[in-house]
Amino acid sequence: MDDKKAIRAWTMYDWANSSFATTIMAAVMPIYYAGVAASGLADGRATSYWGFTQTAAAIIVAVLSPLLGAIADRSGGKKRFLGVFTLLGAAACIGMAFIGEGDWLAASALVIVGMMGFGMGGTFYDALLNDVASPAMRERVSAKGFAMGYLGGGVLLAVNLALIIGYKAFGFKDSAGASQVSFAMVGVWWALFSLPLFKHVREAKGTPAMSAAESVREGLARLGQTFRSIRRYPELFKFMVAYWFFFDGINTIIVMATSYGTDIGLEQEALIGALLLTQFVGFPATWLFGRLADRIGGKKMLYGALSVYVIIVLLGYFMTNEYHFFALALLVGLVQGGAQSTSRAIYSRLIPPGRTAEFNGFLSFTSRFFSFGGPLVFGVVGVLTGSSRAALLAIALFFLVGIALLALVKLEKGWREATE
Repeated sequence: MDDKKAIRAWTMYDWANSSFATTIMAAVMPIYYAGVAASGLADGRATSYWGFTQTAAAIIVAVLSPLLGAIADRSGGKKRFLGVFTLLGAAACIGMAFIGEGDWLAASALVIVGMMGFGMGGTFYDALLNDVASPAMRERVSAKGFAMGYLGGGVLLAVNLALIIGYKAFGFKDSAGASQVSFAMVGVWWALFSLPLFKHVREAKGTPAMSAAESVREGLARLGQTFRSIRRYPELFKFMVAYWFFFDGINTIIVMATSYGTDIGLEQEALIGALLLTQFVGFPATWLFGRLADRIGGKKMLYGALSVYVIIVLLGYFMTNEYHFFALALLVGLVQGGAQSTSRAIYSRLIPPGRTAEFNGFLSFTSRFFSFGGPLVFGVVGVLTGSSRAALLAIALFFLVGIALLALVKLEKGWREATE
């Protein structure tokens, strides 16, 4: 454990799959879907169908994560499952290169498959943290992974945006053709930079191979055990509940930021520029966050990151121009990766040995199940008040509740419960 080559290989997967998050989920595909794939639909349908696409993918990942996680722990198959979903996601991205005008159904199907590869792959990738890093090193290693993700996702997004904006200089007849190539580049990037993990990371051995039917039965049985045994790990459960709240707050900021910026009149170029700023600030900030968490404690750093999010929401209420938006993007870049990586590291130390994929799958399932809360509150408050500013302000509640619940978690007691 703590093999430097294995750690570097593990962090490269974050570099690899973050290209999907930036190009497909955040910047290019949403615009391509509305403007090209769904160009023949009636007004408003494109946005609705994109929302249905995201919902369908989230439900599938939430349902499959804990079951396949339990199977992977039983068989020692975390890398095998990660490989399957990596290939699935990369192939879906390459397939997106063939989406043309009016192909909204094919676009939705491929995005769902890609998000399955991204979401399910992330579950097994997170579970492998316990195989490459000792408990004392996990804050630092987890932060390195997120930092590499910010850099890798940002680099390829910058390349893709250059292709799309300067399509004539690169020999494309329009920006749509450049966008199609950018989708294929994500698939190749994802598959290529995942290879070091599969070569250098070793996972703990499981039990002898079982048939598919036996694996499913065993997975369902272990999933049932997870639900029943959670009460034996009260500190882990308290951390999970706190995580549901602040993860929902962070997720709402991510998914609603562009919509909020558009609503207050910001231009698309400013929104994409802010996203790039977040990516490149996130790289050194997350790395530094992990070093500080290793030195003064992950829980203290997590308190600080969530407090900054409260400030971000409060400042966002008063935001009026693109300079304010860039300032808030800078603040998000300083703490977003650190909050996520530190949460991953803390949770990894609260999990009982030999059940890492299972409990990571369970966290993925529950956090995704509860993640509707933030966007729902945002929407309801926006409708009741007629103001997206008031809706944003309401999201501060999720961070405040998360901080309060985090204060109840006794980490040392939780680590003892996990090992006992």
